[in-house]
Amino acid sequence: MDSPVPPHSSEPRPRRRDRHGRGMRGPVAPPQVPLSVSRAESFRDLVQDSVERLERRWPQLADVDFMVLDVPGITTPEAQEETVPLGHAVSAEKKRPAQIVIYRRPVEIRAKNRDERALLVHEVVVEQVAELLGLSPESVDPRYGQE
Repeated sequence: MDSPVPPHSSEPRPRRRDRHGRGMRGPVAPPQVPLSVSRAESFRDLVQDSVERLERRWPQLADVDFMVLDVPGITTPEAQEETVPLGHAVSAEKKRPAQIVIYRRPVEIRAKNRDERALLVHEVVVEQVAELLGLSPESVDPRYGQE
């Protein structure tokens, strides 16, 4: 004789393991591990490191706003040039502090690896600080162009 099939419950059973018996999946890497840092966050860290390096020599940079944007905006004067800018410096005005903007995507495209990206970020920051201060890049950072 066939045994009766118990009625199917409408409530789903709680899952304790996946179907292969290896347990539920967790995150690939914990938040404190560098794998979980996005490319944008990593790029901002490179800019911040470069700014901190320069602030030791140029304390007036503490009053400058450093920003990272993905790409240059259409309204910038550089948009009409043939080459895409890597950064942009804007002098201070009455109610607005000086700003230096570094464009992430154009820099990333020009760099082949992480070390090259860090070097290019630092060069762009030095060039923009030099433009803002009216100095040559070599006077802003004596190691400019040597690395």
